[in-house]
Amino acid sequence: MDANPQSASMLRHVLEEFDQCADLIFRSFPEIRTDIVYFPSIVDQKLFSDEILAPFAQVQLDEVEQLFQQSQFTRVTDSKTVIAGILAGSVAIFHDKNIYLLDIYGPKTRTVQQSETETIIAGPHDAFVESAMTNISLIRQRIKSSHLKIKEYSVGEITKTSVYVLYIKDIANMKYVGELEKRIKRVEIDAINDGGMLTQFLEDRPNSVFPQFLTTERPDVAVSKLAAGRIITLIDNSPTVLAAPSAFFEFFSSPDDYYQRWALGTALRLLRYLALLITISFTAFYVSVTTFHYEMIPEALLRTLAESRNRVPFPPVYEALLMETMIELLREAGARLPTKIGQTIGIVGGIVIGQAAVQAGLTSNVLIIAVASSAIASFVIPSYMMSASIRLVRFGIIILAGIWGNIGIAMGVALIVTHISSLTSLGSSYLTPVAPMAPGDWKDNFIRAPFTFLTRRPSQSESPNPIRQIKRK
Repeated sequence: MDANPQSASMLRHVLEEFDQCADLIFRSFPEIRTDIVYFPSIVDQKLFSDEILAPFAQVQLDEVEQLFQQSQFTRVTDSKTVIAGILAGSVAIFHDKNIYLLDIYGPKTRTVQQSETETIIAGPHDAFVESAMTNISLIRQRIKSSHLKIKEYSVGEITKTSVYVLYIKDIANMKYVGELEKRIKRVEIDAINDGGMLTQFLEDRPNSVFPQFLTTERPDVAVSKLAAGRIITLIDNSPTVLAAPSAFFEFFSSPDDYYQRWALGTALRLLRYLALLITISFTAFYVSVTTFHYEMIPEALLRTLAESRNRVPFPPVYEALLMETMIELLREAGARLPTKIGQTIGIVGGIVIGQAAVQAGLTSNVLIIAVASSAIASFVIPSYMMSASIRLVRFGIIILAGIWGNIGIAMGVALIVTHISSLTSLGSSYLTPVAPMAPGDWKDNFIRAPFTFLTRRPSQSESPNPIRQIKRK
């Protein structure tokens, strides 16, 4: 151990602090009066060999001080800095009366792969991983500008999770940057493990069922949001990236819309809004017409419906809630089981249970079609968070339809619209560009206009530089 009393005291304090840490390595080099402390699980082993083992094996005692004069060695004087450095992936080096830190952070991380939750047909197929530095590099590869700014914060008393705020200077509105930074600094919790946890502390209305921060695992989506004047938040150890301020209609946009011809992108976007209407109202409308409004059913279909419901002992609302619950159980089971088994459970389980329910007289054929159509339509929505929220809201509308019929559906839709109108994202309206009205943004919300018409950034970002494209004659 180091002969210097001050350095030896510091070393003892550090070792006591990491008592019962089986993965800590303490190693001595007595011939050069040097000791090192580090966690091998979070350091780059190649750098450790090149920067520590090889030089220490060759250097003489009278040459050690000269070795530590190299820029990669940082001299420190207090134990808190030493402990924090070791936990951050540095090697603590104790030599005589001096203490140095060498940053060689390099934990094992997942390689960059394709996103499983945001698959596309055309365009790039790389996705964020759990390493924040890797994720930042994926963004830097796409934005080669010094105006891309990155600020780092630490959240979590125990985890000390690194949170990075990214924005493009002179494009992002600093009002939103300051508001987001203020909210991050206010977070006081012992552990933050994922972006989904952090967003619940940053949202304006965290108790709302609708997400107010857009989440993505795709670097190209994150870059497009930055270019649009929005702010990106990266969380270390999480592949989920947060974008704000966000609007309700953003959750129905997919990268495929921009990588394909504008006419196809427009058709797909309109199809998603149709899917929204189907998944919210189709099953509820079945409950409404079979309970209160038989006059709305064509006579030929009415006879078929009456025959299929002849053996069903439950009111339509109970029947619909039962089948919707079974669909959600199958969906959740398919997501939790291994991929191949999950796909089998989803397909076979849906067919078997649906057919058995009809034969047993628990439900009608028409309801099976309605529930299946609603479930399929929910998969069309690109954002999983928004899709899950809409599926939850659907249960409430079914109950209202069973109580008041079509008036109940109208009440449910009115309540949803009223609630969404009251939401904000970092203080900006959640219903932009409808409220406040911004017709210029409609060409990139309800449709996907040709790029020659997309000359301005979204009004919601309130960018100081709203022009994104100059049209040349």
